[in-house]
Amino acid sequence: MKRLLYSAAILALVSVPAFAAKNSQTVTIPEAVTVGSNQLPAGDYKVTWTGTGSDVQVTLIQKDKYSPKPVTVAAKAVDATESHNGFTVDRQGNVNTLQTLQLGKTTLVFNGAPANGQ
Repeated sequence: MKRLLYSAAILALVSVPAFAAKNSQTVTIPEAVTVGSNQLPAGDYKVTWTGTGSDVQVTLIQKDKYSPKPVTVAAKAVDATESHNGFTVDRQGNVNTLQTLQLGKTTLVFNGAPANGQ
């Protein structure tokens, strides 16, 4: 019985990264942007998100940086009809605000950004 429980625990631990990878992508942001109240420098970021619909928490961590500080912001997840990667930026004067991240068939719309058709 202990072996069965032990095997089930190992299987569960091995499965967790497979499920977590579904909501994780790497993106390159070629210029400094503002997301929420945070300024992000240009670079490569690991983007992870949890939640669905209008209640999504997005965490961005700059890769290849010693001791990066994660940035977590609220967003809305929208299913896309086509699978592609990209982002949109709103440029107002000298401020570039990240509006959306398209990650496969999921588009993350950051709070304060207009949704498609608005």
